[in-house]
Amino acid sequence: MKKVSTAMAGVVFFGAMAGSTGAFAQASGDASAASAAPAAAAAAEPFTVTANIGLFSDYRFRGISQTAKRPAVQGGFDLAHESGLYAGVWASNISWISDGNSAVSAPIEMDFYGGWKKEIVPDWTIDFGGLQYYYPGSYPSGAYFPRPHTFELYAAVGWKTITLKYSHSLTRLFGLVSPDGQDTTNSGYLDLTGTYDIGFWGLSAVGHVGHQWVHNFSAASYTDWKIGLQKDLGKNFTVSVAYIDTNADEKYYTAGNSGKVLSKATVVVGLSKTF
Repeated sequence: MKKVSTAMAGVVFFGAMAGSTGAFAQASGDASAASAAPAAAAAAEPFTVTANIGLFSDYRFRGISQTAKRPAVQGGFDLAHESGLYAGVWASNISWISDGNSAVSAPIEMDFYGGWKKEIVPDWTIDFGGLQYYYPGSYPSGAYFPRPHTFELYAAVGWKTITLKYSHSLTRLFGLVSPDGQDTTNSGYLDLTGTYDIGFWGLSAVGHVGHQWVHNFSAASYTDWKIGLQKDLGKNFTVSVAYIDTNADEKYYTAGNSGKVLSKATVVVGLSKTF
Protein backbone atom coordinates (compact mmCIF):
# COMPACT_ATOMS: atom_id res chain seq x y z
CA MET A 1 0.00 0.00 0.00
CA LYS A 2 1.22 3.29 -0.88
CA LYS A 3 1.89 3.49 1.89
CA VAL A 4 4.80 5.80 1.34
CA SER A 5 7.80 3.74 0.53
CA THR A 6 9.38 2.80 3.79
CA ALA A 7 4.26 2.94 2.87
CA MET A 8 7.04 -4.98 6.78
CA ALA A 9 4.91 -5.22 3.63
CA GLY A 10 6.53 -8.40 4.12
CA VAL A 11 8.15 -8.19 7.53
CA VAL A 12 11.59 -9.67 7.29
CA PHE A 13 11.53 -12.39 9.88
CA PHE A 14 14.36 -14.31 8.24
CA GLY A 15 15.83 -15.90 11.30
CA ALA A 16 12.47 -17.09 12.59
CA MET A 17 11.20 -18.23 9.19
CA ALA A 18 14.31 -20.25 8.51
CA GLY A 19 14.20 -21.72 11.97
CA SER A 20 10.60 -22.91 11.53
CA THR A 21 11.39 -24.55 8.15
CA GLY A 22 9.36 -22.93 7.12
CA ALA A 23 -0.68 1.81 2.69
CA PHE A 24 -5.22 8.49 -1.13
CA ALA A 25 -16.05 33.08 -12.64
CA GLN A 26 -18.89 34.56 -13.30
CA ALA A 27 -21.24 33.25 -15.99
CA SER A 28 -21.27 35.81 -18.80
CA GLY A 29 -22.40 33.60 -21.68
CA ASP A 30 -19.09 33.99 -23.55
CA ALA A 31 -16.75 31.24 -24.80
CA SER A 32 -14.67 31.17 -21.59
CA ALA A 33 -17.76 30.50 -19.49
CA ALA A 34 -18.85 27.77 -21.87
CA SER A 35 -15.45 26.10 -21.76
CA ALA A 36 -15.50 26.19 -17.96
CA ALA A 37 -18.67 24.13 -17.84
CA PRO A 38 -17.03 20.78 -18.77
CA ALA A 39 -14.31 21.40 -16.20
CA ALA A 40 -16.90 22.05 -13.52
CA ALA A 41 -18.76 18.92 -14.52
CA ALA A 42 -15.55 16.92 -14.39
CA ALA A 43 -14.80 18.26 -10.94
CA ALA A 44 -18.20 17.05 -9.81
CA GLU A 45 -17.58 13.46 -10.91
CA PRO A 46 -18.24 11.11 -8.00
CA PHE A 47 -15.23 8.88 -8.71
CA THR A 48 -11.54 9.77 -8.84
CA VAL A 49 -8.85 7.48 -10.26
CA THR A 50 -5.18 8.10 -9.50
CA ALA A 51 -1.96 6.20 -10.07
CA ASN A 52 1.58 6.33 -8.74
CA ILE A 53 4.97 4.93 -9.67
CA GLY A 54 8.33 5.24 -7.95
CA LEU A 55 11.95 4.12 -7.91
CA PHE A 56 13.70 3.83 -4.53
CA SER A 57 17.20 2.83 -3.43
CA ASP A 58 15.71 0.37 -0.90
CA TYR A 59 12.23 -0.77 0.03
CA ARG A 60 11.83 -0.23 3.76
CA PHE A 61 8.59 -1.23 5.43
CA ARG A 62 8.22 -0.56 9.13
CA GLY A 63 11.94 0.07 9.10
CA ILE A 64 12.96 -3.32 7.67
CA SER A 65 14.44 -3.78 4.20
CA GLN A 66 12.27 -5.89 1.92
CA THR A 67 14.82 -5.96 -0.92
CA ALA A 68 18.05 -6.80 0.93
CA LYS A 69 19.15 -3.17 0.61
CA ARG A 70 18.69 -3.19 -3.17
CA PRO A 71 16.53 -0.84 -5.33
CA ALA A 72 12.78 -1.23 -5.70
CA VAL A 73 10.31 -0.25 -8.41
CA GLN A 74 6.83 0.35 -7.03
CA GLY A 75 3.44 1.49 -8.30
CA GLY A 76 -0.27 1.36 -7.78
CA PHE A 77 -3.78 2.51 -8.67
CA ASP A 78 -6.45 4.02 -6.42
CA LEU A 79 -10.18 4.51 -6.91
CA ALA A 80 -11.97 6.93 -4.57
CA HIS A 81 -15.64 7.91 -4.29
CA GLU A 82 -16.94 11.24 -3.01
CA SER A 83 -18.61 9.37 -0.17
CA GLY A 84 -15.18 8.56 1.24
CA LEU A 85 -15.07 4.94 0.09
CA TYR A 86 -11.86 3.87 -1.64
CA ALA A 87 -10.04 0.83 -2.99
CA GLY A 88 -6.65 0.22 -4.51
CA VAL A 89 -3.84 -2.07 -5.50
CA TRP A 90 -0.10 -1.55 -5.09
CA ALA A 91 2.95 -3.66 -5.94
CA SER A 92 6.71 -3.77 -5.49
CA ASN A 93 9.60 -6.11 -6.13
CA ILE A 94 10.89 -7.82 -2.98
CA SER A 95 13.44 -10.46 -2.02
CA TRP A 96 12.95 -11.04 1.72
CA ILE A 97 11.14 -14.36 1.35
CA SER A 98 13.66 -16.04 -0.95
CA ASP A 99 16.53 -14.40 0.97
CA GLY A 100 15.29 -16.28 4.01
CA ASN A 101 14.67 -19.59 2.23
CA SER A 102 16.23 -20.34 -1.17
CA ALA A 103 13.54 -22.96 -1.87
CA VAL A 104 11.03 -20.13 -2.31
CA SER A 105 10.59 -17.95 -5.40
CA ALA A 106 8.29 -15.02 -4.53
CA PRO A 107 9.77 -11.80 -5.99
CA ILE A 108 6.63 -9.64 -5.93
CA GLU A 109 4.47 -8.14 -3.20
CA MET A 110 0.90 -7.19 -4.11
CA ASP A 111 -1.31 -5.20 -1.74
CA PHE A 112 -5.09 -5.04 -2.11
CA TYR A 113 -6.92 -2.62 0.14
CA GLY A 114 -10.17 -0.78 0.66
CA GLY A 115 -11.79 1.41 3.23
CA TRP A 116 -13.57 4.63 4.10
CA LYS A 117 -11.89 7.97 4.81
CA LYS A 118 -13.70 11.21 5.62
CA GLU A 119 -13.17 14.65 7.13
CA ILE A 120 -15.50 14.66 10.10
CA VAL A 121 -14.83 18.24 11.23
CA PRO A 122 -12.46 20.81 9.69
CA ASP A 123 -8.86 19.52 9.73
CA TRP A 124 -9.82 16.18 11.29
CA THR A 125 -10.17 12.95 9.30
CA ILE A 126 -10.87 9.32 10.15
CA ASP A 127 -9.93 6.29 8.09
CA PHE A 128 -10.97 2.65 8.46
CA GLY A 129 -10.05 -0.23 6.17
CA GLY A 130 -8.50 -3.58 5.45
CA LEU A 131 -5.33 -4.57 3.61
CA GLN A 132 -4.31 -7.91 2.12
CA TYR A 133 -0.60 -8.49 1.58
CA TYR A 134 -0.16 -11.17 -1.10
CA TYR A 135 3.07 -12.78 -2.30
CA PRO A 136 2.57 -14.84 -5.48
CA GLY A 137 5.24 -17.37 -6.22
CA SER A 138 6.51 -20.90 -5.79
CA TYR A 139 6.64 -22.37 -2.30
CA PRO A 140 8.01 -25.71 -1.04
CA SER A 141 5.63 -28.62 -1.44
CA GLY A 142 5.54 -31.51 0.94
CA ALA A 143 7.14 -29.45 3.69
CA TYR A 144 5.83 -27.16 6.38
CA PHE A 145 6.34 -23.57 5.26
CA PRO A 146 4.01 -20.91 6.73
CA ARG A 147 2.71 -18.74 3.89
CA PRO A 148 3.56 -15.05 4.30
CA HIS A 149 0.18 -13.73 3.03
CA THR A 150 -1.23 -11.43 5.70
CA PHE A 151 -4.50 -9.54 6.27
CA GLU A 152 -4.69 -6.49 8.52
CA LEU A 153 -7.49 -4.19 9.62
CA TYR A 154 -6.53 -0.60 10.29
CA ALA A 155 -7.97 2.57 11.82
CA ALA A 156 -6.48 6.06 11.68
CA VAL A 157 -7.19 9.58 12.81
CA GLY A 158 -5.59 12.57 11.16
CA TRP A 159 -5.19 16.21 12.13
CA LYS A 160 -3.99 18.41 9.29
CA THR A 161 -0.77 16.67 8.18
CA ILE A 162 -0.32 14.40 11.22
CA THR A 163 -1.74 10.86 11.26
CA LEU A 164 -1.95 8.25 14.01
CA LYS A 165 -2.74 4.77 12.67
CA TYR A 166 -3.10 1.32 14.17
CA SER A 167 -2.98 -1.91 12.12
CA HIS A 168 -4.02 -5.30 13.51
CA SER A 169 -3.30 -8.66 11.88
CA LEU A 170 -6.14 -11.18 11.62
CA THR A 171 -3.78 -13.81 10.25
CA ARG A 172 -0.31 -15.05 11.13
CA LEU A 173 1.99 -12.02 10.74
CA PHE A 174 3.81 -12.48 7.43
CA GLY A 175 4.13 -16.21 8.02
CA LEU A 176 5.94 -15.85 11.30
CA VAL A 177 5.83 -18.57 13.91
CA SER A 178 7.65 -18.16 17.21
CA PRO A 179 10.62 -20.43 18.00
CA ASP A 180 8.36 -22.58 20.18
CA GLY A 181 5.69 -22.87 17.47
CA GLN A 182 3.21 -20.25 18.68
CA ASP A 183 0.99 -18.33 16.25
CA THR A 184 1.53 -14.58 15.66
CA THR A 185 -2.06 -13.72 14.70
CA ASN A 186 -3.30 -10.57 16.53
CA SER A 187 -0.01 -8.74 16.20
CA GLY A 188 -0.26 -4.95 15.91
CA TYR A 189 1.56 -1.90 14.56
CA LEU A 190 1.16 1.70 15.77
CA ASP A 191 2.30 4.44 13.39
CA LEU A 192 2.62 8.19 13.99
CA THR A 193 3.57 10.15 10.87
CA GLY A 194 3.66 13.87 10.14
CA THR A 195 4.72 16.21 7.34
CA TYR A 196 5.56 19.91 7.49
CA ASP A 197 5.76 22.35 4.58
CA ILE A 198 9.03 24.18 5.16
CA GLY A 199 7.82 27.05 2.98
CA PHE A 200 10.60 27.39 0.47
CA TRP A 201 11.96 25.61 -2.58
CA GLY A 202 9.05 23.14 -2.52
CA LEU A 203 10.51 21.30 0.49
CA SER A 204 8.58 19.35 3.12
CA ALA A 205 9.93 17.62 6.22
CA VAL A 206 8.68 14.15 7.12
CA GLY A 207 8.87 12.45 10.50
CA HIS A 208 7.69 9.01 11.62
CA VAL A 209 7.88 6.69 14.60
CA GLY A 210 6.23 3.28 14.81
CA HIS A 211 6.16 0.19 16.99
CA GLN A 212 5.58 -3.41 15.90
CA TRP A 213 4.17 -5.77 18.50
CA VAL A 214 4.58 -9.43 17.57
CA HIS A 215 2.04 -11.57 19.43
CA ASN A 216 3.56 -14.56 21.22
CA PHE A 217 7.03 -13.52 20.10
CA SER A 218 8.03 -10.41 22.05
CA ALA A 219 11.69 -10.74 21.14
CA ALA A 220 10.79 -9.89 17.53
CA SER A 221 8.92 -6.70 18.54
CA TYR A 222 10.69 -3.43 17.87
CA THR A 223 10.42 0.34 17.26
CA ASP A 224 11.32 2.09 14.02
CA TRP A 225 11.72 5.77 13.13
CA LYS A 226 12.33 7.98 10.11
CA ILE A 227 13.19 11.60 9.36
CA GLY A 228 13.41 12.97 5.86
CA LEU A 229 12.84 15.63 3.24
CA GLN A 230 10.67 15.70 0.13
CA LYS A 231 10.91 18.16 -2.78
CA ASP A 232 8.13 18.89 -5.24
CA LEU A 233 9.76 18.95 -8.68
CA GLY A 234 6.55 19.98 -10.47
CA LYS A 235 4.45 18.00 -12.92
CA ASN A 236 3.59 15.60 -10.07
CA PHE A 237 7.19 14.46 -9.60
CA THR A 238 8.66 14.23 -6.07
CA VAL A 239 12.19 13.43 -4.96
CA SER A 240 12.80 12.25 -1.41
CA VAL A 241 15.59 11.35 0.99
CA ALA A 242 15.10 9.78 4.43
CA TYR A 243 17.15 8.42 7.30
CA ILE A 244 15.56 5.23 8.68
CA ASP A 245 16.53 3.16 11.71
CA THR A 246 15.15 0.58 14.17
CA ASN A 247 16.03 -1.06 17.46
CA ALA A 248 15.09 -4.52 16.19
CA ASP A 249 17.05 -7.54 17.36
CA GLU A 250 19.38 -8.31 14.45
CA LYS A 251 19.04 -12.02 15.12
CA TYR A 252 15.48 -11.98 13.75
CA TYR A 253 16.05 -9.51 10.94
CA THR A 254 19.01 -10.93 9.07
CA ALA A 255 18.78 -12.49 5.60
CA GLY A 256 19.52 -16.17 6.01
CA ASN A 257 21.14 -16.60 2.60
CA SER A 258 23.37 -13.52 2.55
CA GLY A 259 23.83 -12.62 6.21
CA LYS A 260 22.73 -9.02 5.56
CA VAL A 261 21.24 -7.30 8.60
CA LEU A 262 18.08 -5.67 7.26
CA SER A 263 17.09 -3.62 10.29
CA LYS A 264 20.18 -1.41 10.45
CA ALA A 265 20.14 2.36 9.87
CA THR A 266 20.12 3.48 6.26
CA VAL A 267 19.40 6.41 3.96
CA VAL A 268 16.80 5.87 1.26
CA VAL A 269 16.46 8.12 -1.77
CA GLY A 270 13.60 7.98 -4.21
CA LEU A 271 11.84 9.53 -7.20
CA SER A 272 8.09 9.19 -7.60
CA LYS A 273 5.27 10.48 -9.81
CA THR A 274 1.51 10.58 -9.40
CA PHE A 275 -1.02 10.66 -12.23
